[in-house]
Amino acid sequence: MTTALRQQVDVWRIACSGPGDLSGVRALIDAGELVAAEVVAVMGKTEGNGCVNDFTREYASSAWCHLLGAALACTPEQVHGRVALVMSGGTEGVLSPHFTVFTRRWLPAADGGAMLPKRLVVGIARTRDFLPEEMGRAAQIEATREATLAAMRDAGISDAADVHFVQVKCPLLTAGKTAAALARGMAPVTQDSYESMGYSRGASALGVALALGEVQPAEVSDACVLSDWRLYSARASASAGIELEGNVVIVLGEAAGSASSLRIAHTVMADAIDAASVRALLRNAFDLDPDRDAGEVAARVVNLLAKAEASPNALVRGVRHTMLNDSDIHSTRHARAVVGGVLASVVGQGALYVSGGAEHQGPAGGGPLAAIVRMPDSLAP
Repeated sequence: MTTALRQQVDVWRIACSGPGDLSGVRALIDAGELVAAEVVAVMGKTEGNGCVNDFTREYASSAWCHLLGAALACTPEQVHGRVALVMSGGTEGVLSPHFTVFTRRWLPAADGGAMLPKRLVVGIARTRDFLPEEMGRAAQIEATREATLAAMRDAGISDAADVHFVQVKCPLLTAGKTAAALARGMAPVTQDSYESMGYSRGASALGVALALGEVQPAEVSDACVLSDWRLYSARASASAGIELEGNVVIVLGEAAGSASSLRIAHTVMADAIDAASVRALLRNAFDLDPDRDAGEVAARVVNLLAKAEASPNALVRGVRHTMLNDSDIHSTRHARAVVGGVLASVVGQGALYVSGGAEHQGPAGGGPLAAIVRMPDSLAP
């Protein structure tokens, strides 16, 4: 954001019948409600398994690239350089596949803009592509730190306290990437493709934590990734996928002078069943009480963005869980289903952005959560 311009950000939550279904998006474009050329970021929940071989993420990204290519007068491949596309696989339980679409329009700055209440802003950035041996290590941590700071500048946010959610899409190791690294005499952090997702998410989250001042540089090293669980970001959400080689970063926060009709606030779920923190966030930040007025919650909450994790000590509030011992369904899938059900019970619907695997994203067993809410003065009578 510059001194002469201010952002007007809007957000749509759009249902889909499959990862390539953009009919709902096209309907909004045809109606003139959504301007394709103003799309700056898309966060999708697709109905794949969320594992290494989840190609629904790439399918959804490809569909978006072809849709936006024409609007941006560029090739589908070039869309990735202009729009942050983050597709997160896994809609277990009551979670419903959907896309959360962020548009950004630049307007002339209002007089006395600094005195206006803070409203939603968005910024995006990318890292370079990573070598296989760099994933899950200091190179990825540092590059993510730099990209987070760049996305904050793009959003017009100077104070890290105004950042409420940082979504990162990060790569993973395939058998081919691992073999290529070993052939060059370089050892990757792991040779297990699924385990590499956790390392990539964890390193990315620590990069965000560094950028936001949540951890100090002296605390962070290769050895702390997936090891020192004291270190985490309360505002990072990282999702690993096969469809990219570097990190994509979306910063969501607030700034005075923003022309948006939306606000965002965050909290941390202490564990997978911590509905109380979500209710407290809605009451304290937005004066919304899910138990008192479900209709107003449904009208104003655009989406909840959350991380989910099976507690690594195999306990939830002192009671044993078996998610980590299931050889048929990975714990990340169990965790998404649990947290999705808890959140849906609070806001009354399942089209929510819940991402599994919360390594260094909130305390062990818990995870960050943010709510994007439309302000009452922007609702139609």
